[in-house]
Amino acid sequence: MSTIMYKEQKIELTGEEIKVGDMAPKITLRTKNLAPVEIAPIGKTQIILTFPSLDTQICSKQAKESNKRLATMKNIEVIIVSMDLPFAMDRFCATEGINNLIVASDFAFKEFGTSYGVLISNSIFAGLLARAAFVIKDGKIVYKQVVEELMGKIDFKDLELFMHKNYGYSLN
Repeated sequence: MSTIMYKEQKIELTGEEIKVGDMAPKITLRTKNLAPVEIAPIGKTQIILTFPSLDTQICSKQAKESNKRLATMKNIEVIIVSMDLPFAMDRFCATEGINNLIVASDFAFKEFGTSYGVLISNSIFAGLLARAAFVIKDGKIVYKQVVEELMGKIDFKDLELFMHKNYGYSLN
């Protein structure tokens, strides 16, 4: 079982820890419009970013940054996954102008969180997702970043450098 930190407290993550090189679990989530979105389909490259809730300052800022920085990558599907209700996601995207990426909810079954090993299982944050980034290409995990501190931020520079080195995307 993996752990992250919140200040001085260890937080356990439940589910199977997946590694680079593993086949990505196929999951269908619901978008802000309740439409299905498939995670890990063959023939696609996806960047999956997980956040505890879009209704927090850090997550909101990172969603806006994702919308700006990652949306320029052609032929890449960028998906933010959180535990927010689809209706709240829709309001957030409309208010914040998030229109270059997909937001998807894992609240109903927590299947993404448990399958990808990023579901928080203890503390006051139990039931939320840890902040993480995955790149999935043709159904395989090719990049993984789990933020060690719950209130920390995804390292977009590292993610962009990976995409540049491996797929030729320009650096922002």
